[in-house]
Amino acid sequence: MSLIAWHQAAWLVEHRTSPREIQDLLALADRDLESASASGLSPDWQHNIAYNAALSCAAAALSAAGYRPARGQHHYRLIHSLSLTMGSEIKETVRFLEAARKKRNVGIYERAGVIGEGEAKEILALSKDLRRKVAGWLRKNHPEYYP
Repeated sequence: MSLIAWHQAAWLVEHRTSPREIQDLLALADRDLESASASGLSPDWQHNIAYNAALSCAAAALSAAGYRPARGQHHYRLIHSLSLTMGSEIKETVRFLEAARKKRNVGIYERAGVIGEGEAKEILALSKDLRRKVAGWLRKNHPEYYP
């Protein structure tokens, strides 16, 4: 599929962004990456904060491409839109974030302690890497939004 097909399916709505919005989304990601790195957090919270950083990165890429998720399945659409904005090289990241989304839902809505320290560290590393990749993608494909 493509972003246009997602838009036609009413999964996305057109969105006009600005350099300020992109910088704000990346600043949210940076804040969350720093917070997720703090000592003393439970693995559940470290995972959730790092996951939020990844969502902010995905939102920045999707906004730069001219869209935002329509109502419903917001996290799912943001995660899977990475394959459409940044290409197939991000496929493993998307797969990992989809699994993290499901685990997060269990940890938020059903029971505590579902995330181990290793998983929390893994998503933190992945989210930091995604932040770098989104910045590079913006510089290359949308320099008007990323100086």
